[in-house]
Amino acid sequence: MATHACIVAILLLSVAAAQPRAPLPQDTLPAGLPPARPPEGLPETYGDPKENPFTPARYTLGRKLFFDPILSADKTVACSSCHDPMHGFASVERFPLGVGGRRARRNAPTVQNRAFSTLQFWDGRALTLEDQVLRPIEDADEMGSTVDAALDRLRADVGYPKLFADAGLEPTRHELALALALFVRRLTLGDSPVDRFRKGDVTALGNDERTGLWIYESKGRCWRCHSGPNFTDEGFHNTGVGVNAGTPEPGREAVTKEPQDRGCFKTPTLRGVAATGPYFHDGSADTLEAVIEFYRRQGQDNPQRDPIMREIQLDAEDVPRLVAFLRALSRPGAASVR
Repeated sequence: MATHACIVAILLLSVAAAQPRAPLPQDTLPAGLPPARPPEGLPETYGDPKENPFTPARYTLGRKLFFDPILSADKTVACSSCHDPMHGFASVERFPLGVGGRRARRNAPTVQNRAFSTLQFWDGRALTLEDQVLRPIEDADEMGSTVDAALDRLRADVGYPKLFADAGLEPTRHELALALALFVRRLTLGDSPVDRFRKGDVTALGNDERTGLWIYESKGRCWRCHSGPNFTDEGFHNTGVGVNAGTPEPGREAVTKEPQDRGCFKTPTLRGVAATGPYFHDGSADTLEAVIEFYRRQGQDNPQRDPIMREIQLDAEDVPRLVAFLRALSRPGAASVR
């Protein structure tokens, strides 16, 4: 029996490893350095910590690392594999494909505007970006490596020792985190038609987009969680996503060990949301319409459901207007389609 079980396990692993893998996302960002300050509508600075000041060489190193599969155990997965620049720096798949045919346990959200975040990951288990950027390397379902092994690969590479030296860094765990985090802090999205409308340009939004903004600010109660310049309170809420037979997943509780945090997950930014489906921490909503219909039902009931959910009052005709608003919020520097 034991031999038979081993054979079955090997066959299952072989099938998983044979899953088709899309080509690695390419670096399609504009050449050169990012702007000195974030776009309109966002905070005035990127909030670089004192120990990680911006330098062109450090940015160049972090950018190369983000798109390079060298950080993964089998050199098939890069940071950009789960955070695709052509998909709003989020994952195209519900659960991204990692090394050896394994799948991430949660949907990969956008990393845009993480410069303005507090805790990282859906459950907030990382305190800083410097903490967050290394964890996928050591996740068995994602890059499947260790940071030490990744550093060995970087040290043996022809180009990386010089790139680290040019950046005033060494290929160590701490300084790898500095380079990656600095680059991610420069991935920002703002200056949308919504921002220009709020600054007084009444022509920036069309009728449905303006109505959607009104719904967001009034009966939709969206602002209760999606607040501030990045359209997120950076908090954790139980909306009922992932509830099975009335029982929520642990969510934030797994980190805090507090029962009231069961089923709570981080509020994602709404900026760029039109490009980043599927949605929710489990990727269970394929479209913006499906997301709004979920909120029309006031989420999924469970003992820890956030009371805010019961305040939401949406009608069927509100759905396309809210979608129009969210699409406008996702268009940087673009004219509204009337």
